Amino acid sequence: MPVAPRPVVRPLAVSDDVAGVPCPACGTPNPPDRRFCRRCAAPLTPSTIAAPLPWWRTVWPFRRRTRAGSGRLVRFLVVLTVVLALCAAGFLLLPAGRHLVQDTLDKLGKAKAVTPTRAQASAELPGHPVGLSTDGLSNRYWAAPGPGTSATYTFGKPFRLVAVIVTNGASPAPEEYAKQGRALRIDMEVTDRDGATVHKQLVLSDKPGPQTFPTGISDVATVRLTLQEPAGSAPQRPLALAEVEFFQRS
Repeated sequence: MPVAPRPVVRPLAVSDDVAGVPCPACGTPNPPDRRFCRRCAAPLTPSTIAAPLPWWRTVWPFRRRTRAGSGRLVRFLVVLTVVLALCAAGFLLLPAGRHLVQDTLDKLGKAKAVTPTRAQASAELPGHPVGLSTDGLSNRYWAAPGPGTSATYTFGKPFRLVAVIVTNGASPAPEEYAKQGRALRIDMEVTDRDGATVHKQLVLSDKPGPQTFPTGISDVATVRLTLQEPAGSAPQRPLALAEVEFFQRS
């Protein structure tokens, strides 16, 4: 079969006398009504390149471009959920955060002794009143008739109670310590200035000398100590408590 002749492309002469917008690709002048370059066919009015999305638009459901408000409700609900979750987490973690800050300040600060303005016991033996437990001398003691006896210490103004030091028994001297009964557990009830109470158990070792108990309780107004679990007690040997010291953050 005969083969059809191929078309011959004849170059079109381009006049440089045309006044118009030059081609951004080859620089050839073009008439104002042309959309493509008459020499290289490059577009004379290229489309505007969209600006890159901000980082938050790269996360679903913000990453796609929308029109006519499509997806706006979904984005609003997602943002609202995130905000509510952050508020709830902040509300729940706020007490824990405050406790952590106060505990850190307790460890970094120095402790200073606080003397109660009044000490009152539910029971005491003659010659050994409860006031001897806060007189600063460990060779004199408060004598309680038996377990369940309590002593309440009142302070002049609220303070941050960081530690309690208890010198159990009648004296820090071993021979005097063994002569009287002593409590191996003290139930401590702390009341703040608003009337709220905090309960702690101080478990004591049956040995003479001071024993330290960290507390970390704010706005303390009164402290009540109840003697429990007697050791070495007998009818003629009451429970002895030589000294109780309270410390605040300086």
